[in-house]
Parts: sequence; C-alpha cells; structure tokens
Amino acid sequence: MNSYTDKFNESIKNTVFTKLPLIEQSFIEEKAYKLYFTFSELKQIIDMARDLGMWHEKSIIEIFPQHEQKKVVFARLRKAYEEIRDKPNSYKNFELKNIPKEQKYSFKTIPKEGFGLGLCPVASEKTRCCNLLTLDAVESCGFDCSYCSIQSFYNQNTISFDSGFANKLQNLKLEQNKTYHIGTGQASDSLMWGNREGILDALFLFAKENPNVILEFKTKSDTIKYFLENEVPKNILCTWSLNTTTIIENEEHLTASLEKRIDAARKIADKGVKVGFHFHPIVEYENYLEEYFEVYTKLLATFESHEVALISFGTLTFIKPVIKQLREREFRTKITQIPHADASGKTSYPHATKVEMFKHAYESFKPWHKDIFFYLCMEEHGMWKETFGYQYSTNNDFEHAMLHSYCDKIGINYFI
Repeated sequence: MNSYTDKFNESIKNTVFTKLPLIEQSFIEEKAYKLYFTFSELKQIIDMARDLGMWHEKSIIEIFPQHEQKKVVFARLRKAYEEIRDKPNSYKNFELKNIPKEQKYSFKTIPKEGFGLGLCPVASEKTRCCNLLTLDAVESCGFDCSYCSIQSFYNQNTISFDSGFANKLQNLKLEQNKTYHIGTGQASDSLMWGNREGILDALFLFAKENPNVILEFKTKSDTIKYFLENEVPKNILCTWSLNTTTIIENEEHLTASLEKRIDAARKIADKGVKVGFHFHPIVEYENYLEEYFEVYTKLLATFESHEVALISFGTLTFIKPVIKQLREREFRTKITQIPHADASGKTSYPHATKVEMFKHAYESFKPWHKDIFFYLCMEEHGMWKETFGYQYSTNNDFEHAMLHSYCDKIGINYFI
C-alpha cells in the first residue's frame, strides 16, 4: 500500500488532479488504489475527468465502468469518453462558468529588444501558407476566446506596448520594388486598443510612407473611431474575424457581437476602406452549417463585392501547450470537445469534417467567387482542390495570387 501511495502521489504531480472537484479526486484515488493504474493511465483518467467537466458533460464518476479487471475498465472508460468527445457538440444545455463580464488587465509600456516583424508563426511547408508577415504592435489581448493560442504565449492579464515602436517602424528599411503583406492581429487584436500609445498614428504614417505595403488590421472589436475620424491610406485593409452568435456567446468572450462587428465593417466600407472577413475557426456543432450559412448570407446582403478584398476559412487546430493551458483554467468550453485527428503535427477535425465545412462555406459565397480572393488558412495542400476546386502548387504561388488580387482591389501597383 505504501509503495503505491508513493507511486500515486508521484503520478498526479504536474497534472490537473487538484483542480478536479473533491468528490472526483476521492473517486479517482479510490479506484487507483483498487486497480493499480499506471502513471500513464492515471494521467489520462485525470485529463478525461477535467475535459468532461470543462465540456459540461457527464462526470468521470457517471461514466466509470464497473469491472474488476483494470484493462477492461480502462478500455471501456476510454471508449465512453471518446463517444462523448466525438459526438456533434450541442450548446443547448451548456452553461458558462467563471467568465468575467469585463476583462481586468494592466498596461505596461517598456522598451523591447527587436521589432516583432517576422513570418507568421504558423507558416509551414506542410500546409498551404500565404507567407504573411506579422507585426507585433501590441502583445497580449483583452478578449478571452476559448480557443486562442495567444494565452499560451503571453501573460493574458498584462498588455504590453513597445515604447520604441514608432521609431522602429520609421526606421524599417523595405525594398521599394516589392509588395509586402503585413498583419498586426497576430499577438493581439488590431483595433481594440484604439490609438493607445500612438500605435495607430504610427501605423497609418507607415502605410502612407510605404505604398508598396498592404497593411492588414484584423479584429473582433467594433473600435473604429480612429478610422472614422482620420484619412485612411488606401493600402490599409480592415478585416473582421466572424463567427456564429452561438460561438461568439459561448466561446469568444468579451468580444463584440456579430451584429456590432458587421455594422463596424459596414461603416468602414462606407468610408471607402476595403474590408475582409475571416471565418477562423469554423466550429462544428449541432446545426452549425445552417447557422454559418445565415452569417454568409448576411454578408452577401450587406456588402458589394467591390468593397470586400478577402474571405478566409479555417478551423480549430491545437498544439499540446494550448490544450494543457485550457485544462488549467477554471472555466467551461466545448472547444476541445472534438475528435482530434492529426493535422501536420497538430490536431484538428477529421479530414471529412473539414471538407464539409470548407466546401459549404466556399459554395455559399458563389456570387462573389470572381471578385474576391478566397483562401484556406493553415490547411494541407490537397484540401484546396477538394473544397475550392483548385489549388496552388507552392506557398509562393499562393502569395503571388493573393497579393495580385489585393493590389487590383485597392488600386495599387503589384511588385513581385
């Protein structure tokens, strides 16, 4: 008994055991002593218990099989857990837990080494990538989307500004006969901070002085006051990440509502600024195709194709640190309640599910196919052919097609 006590105590280290309800802790400990689970088995059981609680599903106690043989118990438990995980999600009886009504964070403005300009962090030859350059104007985000990977890289409660950002941007040397596509929405939301610390002043000036740069602001906010009150360089794109109301209300905490995002995009388009929309992630749940179709139809009715530069599609893709980070949080989410299939070293939906969601999304926008650039984000090469009916041979081909389309749309020269 003592030897297994030591083994049990050692096994639960570096797990989320202590974050489980006390009744589940006692239950798992009791079963462990009875069946002598291995370190690996205990780790998996603890993770299963944590996931079930996060998903607001039956508890580990309710699905635990009654049997005397450990192998049978573990196999049946794993099967019961996977059946819950793999079924289509439903938000009908889902209740949020510990979601703040407003984000509490602090600001700091400090000198930082380097500039934060580099390739998109998910760029890979394994997936078809547009070679986007990202510019970290701000680090960390005031929104609290369940699926966001930012929380695994930055302190979510501290928003960091670089005191030397404007000077670094002014001193950035770019080739004048080359077109660049730079996005500012990778390490934080592009617009939610407005012009705090003069970041929009600096970025607008940069766009004016570098007409060969397509500067994209990506947001889930409706903070557009600065854009409405200032002249916007025509090489600036303003894009919104959109989702269904079901996902926004249950998973995209503290963000602007769908209606507010679309209304903000409409006001920006009215000013003559080209807009775009990112459906990333598209999330599978009961009746999800019908709800996404309503959003797609809303855009078709609200905008003219000449006002829209791009529409992208993507879905949930996880790396282990993000899943671990989610399990550490005291909240509920169904974001990880998906059948995890391998996706170029990460995990995502099975291939057939992704084909369904992307093909449906692309075909819903058929009236705009000839006038707007559509693309898949972070998907394997062959997925394009199956969903769009065409594909690019290389990332560079994808990048050239994208930039050529954007330049045509906003009326600037394209330099390869």
